[in-house]
Amino acid sequence: MIELKHIEFAYESGSELLRDINMQVNDGEYIAIVGENGSGKSTLVKLLLGLLQPSKGELKNTFSSIGYVPQRFETLNSQFPITVYEVMEYYRRVLKVTDKQAVRRCLEQMHVYDLRDRLIGTLSGGQCQKVLIARALLGSPQLLIFDEPSTGIDVKSQQELYKFMQELHEQGITIITVEHNLKFAARNADKMYHVMNGRGHFCNPQEYVHEYMQDNVGGAE
Repeated sequence: MIELKHIEFAYESGSELLRDINMQVNDGEYIAIVGENGSGKSTLVKLLLGLLQPSKGELKNTFSSIGYVPQRFETLNSQFPITVYEVMEYYRRVLKVTDKQAVRRCLEQMHVYDLRDRLIGTLSGGQCQKVLIARALLGSPQLLIFDEPSTGIDVKSQQELYKFMQELHEQGITIITVEHNLKFAARNADKMYHVMNGRGHFCNPQEYVHEYMQDNVGGAE
């Protein structure tokens, strides 16, 4: 479980990004974090990952292992000569995973073992996201956090990606995903957490999408 009580965050410059955030994520839930650009979603994720510390409030985390799947463009350099297998093996050592078969097992789980000798920068968007999920699975996480996982990938790859995410959830992994793809978020998530102007609240996924469509496209489905 992760629980945030009255969390506030501001940079040293005094710019306040989050105000009175209250949020609880229970074991086994699938939570989609939504909101406009600049609303504070990325800052909230960094707090959940422990990369930032709140200025005020209390953050409690009982998950012993957390995996993180970033956006594709944050991790790729097409000119860097490193293979999928080398990336996976490097992270296996960083995470101190002693099982040398873990790399193969995680790649096979995401159906990308056949890409093991490909340079990471030559992968398509969908292939890359699958490898990034496989990398996150190396540490046997209880919680997986995704940052806009469908960014930069085609519709077919999006469908495959969200199917994998749902399967991981069904296996008992807790999912938190920052989303702009409301269609899949509403289909998969148990709850949505809407962040706006530094504040947040839980809402029903279907109701949120309906209201968003009404406000932004005149009720078109």
